[in-house]
Amino acid sequence: MRIATWNVNSLRSRIDRVEAFLQRHDIDVLALQETKAREDQLPLMGLSVLGYDIAAVGHDQWNGVAIISRVGIEDVEVGFPGMPTWGDPAAAEARAIGATCGGVRVWSLYVPNGRKVDDPHYVYKLEWLARLRDAARSMTGDVALVGDWNIAPQDDDVFDIAQFAKSTHVTPAERAAFTGFLEDGYADVVRPFTPGPDVYTYWDYYRQRYERNRGMRIDFVLGNPSFAARVTGASIDREERAGKGASDHAPVIVDLD
Repeated sequence: MRIATWNVNSLRSRIDRVEAFLQRHDIDVLALQETKAREDQLPLMGLSVLGYDIAAVGHDQWNGVAIISRVGIEDVEVGFPGMPTWGDPAAAEARAIGATCGGVRVWSLYVPNGRKVDDPHYVYKLEWLARLRDAARSMTGDVALVGDWNIAPQDDDVFDIAQFAKSTHVTPAERAAFTGFLEDGYADVVRPFTPGPDVYTYWDYYRQRYERNRGMRIDFVLGNPSFAARVTGASIDREERAGKGASDHAPVIVDLD
């Protein structure tokens, strides 16, 4: 079984790339983030023709998550218990969707960015992660928490830690929030197969960051012990970030026995 996660940065803009990626890598389950559309706006016909079922949630041109599966989609859950709200009026954003696919409970997650350390969105981010951790503790079976975490947990997960001294994504509080999942038994199942340094999943469009490999590793597959025990390999499709019309993120792929 092959599972992947990808912040696609607009599914409508990159549906051709998504369809080609699914076929090129023979993907069984693909979790997407930043689909940036309501469910009724998504171009899903081609995916259906390829044999995939889709569960998605989106409210507008921001955020949006989805799960695409050819091994079934059962028990779809939009948002996790206790998920914080945002905005005025406060409402749940389209940042989390879970489904059981081929016996694996997959959660596609788009963790809030945080913006700046002194921004209310940063507080929201930490609260969001805390409530996700609470929910993850009670999840059973084979569980994978996958997606864009907007955290670089180690210094070598960014191209130059000195340039991030006053930025989000690398603050002690964010890193502690990420480490909390590891302390609870979840494992970063990709890192053993993609050792650093200079291994990233995101490159800003700014100043040829991709061409210069000035990136960040912020997209993860965290698996609980039973899921992690089944992992036989993992990779990052770095080349998917190349070329005209690419997302600023690369897909992350995990193989299970």
